[in-house]
Amino acid sequence: MSTPLPPRQLGPLTVSALGLGCMGMSDFYHPDDEDESIRTIHRALDLGLTFLDTADMYGPFKNEELVGRALAVRRDEVVLATKFGVMRTPDGQITGICGRPDYVKQACDASLQRLKVDHIDLYYLHRVDPQVPIEDTVGAMGRLVTAGKVRCIGLSEAAPQTIRRGHAVHPLAAVQTEYSLWSRDVEDDIIAVTRELGIGFVAYSPLGRGFLTGAITTPEDLDENDWRRNHPRFQGENFKKNLELVQKIRGLAAEKDCLPSQLALAWVLARGENIVPIFGTRRRTHLEDNIGALRVSLSEEELRQIDAIAPRGVAAGDRYNEQGMRSVHL
Repeated sequence: MSTPLPPRQLGPLTVSALGLGCMGMSDFYHPDDEDESIRTIHRALDLGLTFLDTADMYGPFKNEELVGRALAVRRDEVVLATKFGVMRTPDGQITGICGRPDYVKQACDASLQRLKVDHIDLYYLHRVDPQVPIEDTVGAMGRLVTAGKVRCIGLSEAAPQTIRRGHAVHPLAAVQTEYSLWSRDVEDDIIAVTRELGIGFVAYSPLGRGFLTGAITTPEDLDENDWRRNHPRFQGENFKKNLELVQKIRGLAAEKDCLPSQLALAWVLARGENIVPIFGTRRRTHLEDNIGALRVSLSEEELRQIDAIAPRGVAAGDRYNEQGMRSVHL
C-alpha cells in the first residue's frame, strides 16, 4: 500500500496536494513512449499521488485510452479528471469549441468508453463555448451527476462571472487555469472567486511548460515536433528574457538546496490550501523530483524574494498564440 501524500480539497473531492497531468504522454511535447508513461502513472500511485488529469482532445483521444489502460486494475486508487469541449479531428486539427447540452452527454459517454470506467470523478468543460449560455452547459453537466456518470464538475479557463453563473446552476468542485511563477494573472479575480464560493483551484502548467525547471536552455532542446517551438514564450527575444527569469529561480533554488522545479511547485503550493498544482511528465525520475517539492518549505522572506524575482507580468510573451488567447477567461 502507498503512503498518501498530504491531502487537499476540490469541493467534496479529497485529492493529493499534487496531481499528475497526463497530456504530454500522448500529445504536444515529445514522441510517445506508452510503456514509460504507464510506468510513470503506476509509480505516481505507488508514491501516494491520487489525482490524475486528462482530456478527450489529448492525442487526440489516445490519452484517455492510455490512462484507462494504466488504471485497469488500480481505478479505486485515483480521483480521475477529464475534460470535453475542444473538438479535434483524428488527425489533430482543432475544429472548434462545443458546449451544447446534447454534446455534453455524447462527449461524456465517449470518454467513459475510452477510459473504460463507469464514472468520472471530475468532469470539466475544457473551454467555454461563447455561443452557448454557460447555464445550459453546466445544467447538462449536472444531469451527468444525477445519472451517476460523473461525481463532480468543473470549468477550465473560465472568467469570474462565468464561474459565478455556472456555480449557481450546479456546484462546481474545481476551476482549472494556468498558474505559475510566470502566469500570475488569475490571482486577483479567478482565485478570489473560487475561494469565496468554496471551489477548488487546479493550477495547470505550474512549471511553465517545463521552462521553469531550468532544463530548457535553447529552443534546440525541444524536439522538432514539440508544440512549444511555436509558443510565444519560447521564441526569439521572449525566450532570452524568460531564460533570465529561470536563471534567477535557479539561483534561489541552489540556496535552498532544491531543484528549480521543486521551488516553482512549492511556491504554487504556498499560494493557498485550495490550490492543487498538476505537473506533467512522462518520466519516473521527473515525477519523483516533482513530488519532492512537498518537502520544500518557503519562509515569508523567501516568498518575498520570489515575488521580487517573478512579479505579475514578468514573462515575455503571451501564454498562448493569438487564437489560443481568444479562448481563455471567457
